[in-house]
Amino acid sequence: MMKQLERWFENGLFASRWLLAPFYVGLIASIGLLLFVFVKTFFESLGKAAAMHVEEAILTVLTLLDLALAANLILVVILAGYEAFVSKIDTEGHEDRPAWMGTTTFSGLKLKLYASIVAISGIQLLKTFMGLGAHPLSGSEMMWMTVIHLAFVVTALLSAVTDYICARAGKSAH
Repeated sequence: MMKQLERWFENGLFASRWLLAPFYVGLIASIGLLLFVFVKTFFESLGKAAAMHVEEAILTVLTLLDLALAANLILVVILAGYEAFVSKIDTEGHEDRPAWMGTTTFSGLKLKLYASIVAISGIQLLKTFMGLGAHPLSGSEMMWMTVIHLAFVVTALLSAVTDYICARAGKSAH
């Protein structure tokens, strides 16, 4: 009786992973939201292209790049997270299947996230330093943006080093 109860409980725990599926559906919708903003920004800029200064063109391109990086980040989280925590995605042999799918570990996913966050933060910082933002920032605000960006960089580096050390320790234990 206890063994049967334990088995039922463990099956329920295992099935609870499907509670994550709506999160991934929401993330897919958020890519749609970013796509809408991307297309809107792109077409608005086309209408102003002839009168645009170089700085405005750079700002627009950096904004579009920022949106594309954010969408890539969300897609990586969706695909890797779903495969790691919910269910395998059966696309074996599909010519467009990314090589990392099915092989990305939680550690690898974390590093991809950090790299994307650092890239997005770097683009925002570049826009600020170029003075291309909607409103100029004070020296103090720019300093804090730089500190926050550097915190992202240091966090990413420390995470990568920690993962490397753990992987090396795991290999030497075998």
